[in-house]
Amino acid sequence: MNNNNNPLHGITLAVMLESLVAHYGWEEMGARINIRCFNHDPSIKSSLKFLRRTPWAREKVEQLYLRSIKQ
Repeated sequence: MNNNNNPLHGITLAVMLESLVAHYGWEEMGARINIRCFNHDPSIKSSLKFLRRTPWAREKVEQLYLRSIKQ
């Protein structure tokens, strides 16, 4: 399978999350994606733990990341 056309190829969830926090901040991320790990005592570690076991939330984070890098 060729991943050259996949813009997320080689980008870890941690890198995406750190980039989004730097770009939007936790409060804006929580407003855009209403999940508890962004709105209540947010941290990279707790968010990664949640996102790794919650496919629908991870997909939303990936979509937000793709939108943020297009800006």
